[in-house]
Order: sequence, then C-alpha cells, then structure tokens
Amino acid sequence: MKESFSLKDLPYKYDALEPVISKDIVLLHHTKHHNAYVQGANKALGMLESARQEGREIDMKAVLRDLSFNLNGHLLHELYWENMKEYSEENKINTELLEILTKHFNSYDNFQREFETAAKTVEGSGWVVLFKDKEGNLFINQVQNHNLLGIIGFKPILVNDVWEHAYYLDYKNERGEYVERWWDVVNWSVVLDRLKV
Repeated sequence: MKESFSLKDLPYKYDALEPVISKDIVLLHHTKHHNAYVQGANKALGMLESARQEGREIDMKAVLRDLSFNLNGHLLHELYWENMKEYSEENKINTELLEILTKHFNSYDNFQREFETAAKTVEGSGWVVLFKDKEGNLFINQVQNHNLLGIIGFKPILVNDVWEHAYYLDYKNERGEYVERWWDVVNWSVVLDRLKV
C-alpha cells in the first residue's frame, strides 16, 4: 500500500522561532516526534488495508486507536507548524482579527488569558485549540493527547502544542512561560485565513 501521509517541510527554517522555541526543539519535534505520528498513521492504514486484502480479522479496536492517535497527532502538528512564523518582538495582531476576537471574547486580553489558562491547565499531554463552529462562533477547548480531539464538527483555527516535547528542553517544567512567550511566533495571517474559510 502506498503511504497516504507524509511529513511536510516547515514553512520556515528550524531556527526561525528562536528565542521562543530553540532550533534543537523544532528540529527534534518535527523530524522525530511529528514524523513518528506520520509513520504511525501510515502503519495503521497499512494494517487495515492488508487485512482487507487478505480477508483476515485484526484487533480493530487497537488499530483504530493507533490510527486515531497518530493521524490526529499528525494533523494537529501540521496546524501547529503552519500557525507559527519567524519570531518577532513586534508580532502584532491585525485589526480585522482583533475585532473578531473582541466580538467573541469581549476583548483580545480575555481571549489571550482564556487561551493561556486552557494551555497551562491541560492535564498531562495535549493541546489547546481555538475552534470555530458552523455558525462562526469561537470556542477554546483542550485536546487530551491527540485522539481525544475536542468537539466533532468544529474547525481548529489556532493550536498550541503543550506536550512536554514542545517545550521541555527550553523551559523545563515551566509550561506557563512557554505558553506566554508563544504569542511572539503566532502567525496571525494564517489564523485570520482559517477563520475566513
């Protein structure tokens, strides 16, 4: 079976997120952790295809759990890499997006505080995600691991990875510091584009 998923190149150099996220973390995170999810998703798909072709039974629960975990891990990482850009101290949010976030959260500061609090309080490993529903309402939610993926039918707009592999080499056990500094690498243009689709 041909592999269905592949690891895309990042839209910036490995050192572009410094000093918020070091080159070492980005390189390790992308080439090892993210790539492992790609390989895991392809392996699970291969097991399903092989069982279909051979007409044999497999442990469907285990294979689908592996597929869910690895495929969601891959897709969340693609969103994560895309919604970041080269570090800038002057990483200002554009006016249109500021107005949208203010409409839904009463102020940008409220949005940022709620997003940060959600990120800091994920139990164990996971993600914080800004979702949009079909009516255009915005919600912040936590995603445990990868395979307990938030709310079905809601589109992820902005994601931050709060698994330890995303920050531990730089911040040790100070997840909060990573979360607070992360805004300096958010690509607000990508976030606005996702909201408009």
